[in-house]
Amino acid sequence: MCTTCGCGQTTDQVQTIQAAPASKEVVMRGLLAENDHQAAHNRAHLDACGVFAINLMSSPGAGKTSLLEATIEALKGELGIAVIEGDLETENDAERIRAKGVPAIQITTGTACHLDAQLVHRALHRLDLQGIDLLFIENVGNLVCPASFDLGQHRNVTLLSVPEGDDKPAKYPVMFRASDLILCTKADLLPFMTEFAPQRAEQHLRVLANAAPFLLVSARQPETLTSWLQWLRDELRAQRERLHAGHTTRPNLQGLSEPQADREGAIPGHTHGPRHAHV
Repeated sequence: MCTTCGCGQTTDQVQTIQAAPASKEVVMRGLLAENDHQAAHNRAHLDACGVFAINLMSSPGAGKTSLLEATIEALKGELGIAVIEGDLETENDAERIRAKGVPAIQITTGTACHLDAQLVHRALHRLDLQGIDLLFIENVGNLVCPASFDLGQHRNVTLLSVPEGDDKPAKYPVMFRASDLILCTKADLLPFMTEFAPQRAEQHLRVLANAAPFLLVSARQPETLTSWLQWLRDELRAQRERLHAGHTTRPNLQGLSEPQADREGAIPGHTHGPRHAHV
């Protein structure tokens, strides 16, 4: 099982555990070290293709797919977008994204409650990234484990929906500490759910010493997406400037196998074996 939460294992985690000593701490470090190595490889590949990757995280039903649909509509003709979807079962979300004319790869994890770098690596082999500017990775709905696994993305975006309650950052600090941006979704419900106080939710976030932007959005109200869309444009522009200077960036992470260093640095080498190549 996943040593983070007890969920089902991915195939690659099973192989790592079977080859590792019995110590739970050693197994966990081995899993994360292997994952971090693969994540760095994924990020180098994305950098080589000029693609900026965002890991979308939230509890189930917070509105990740609806946000993506609205974002695709708003940026149509401006930026090339691709999506990797993560769910335990079904291709429902990927089909919704494809209906918008955007390439989408569905990862079904079975019983595992989060994506990992190896799963994303395989999905990248199925994606043609030519002409893609933004890659969204919609993680499995879960406010615990996804924060601990680097996928090779550049930024983490966490959704907090109004119906969930404004205390979620206090209850799930690891997830919200790992966030580079927090989107308070389903903001159109605020007039009807007066017990939710956006200021209180943001205060819980600040108590965690996270200065990430906190934005109110609604997929049903396109005018509320302006700041979110501008954040995407600004982050993409900044990443292109970093790449031009020979640098890249990685997200705020909470589960690295080793202490986290500076989030920006030189682009590592990106090599493949003779039988290993991306589309």
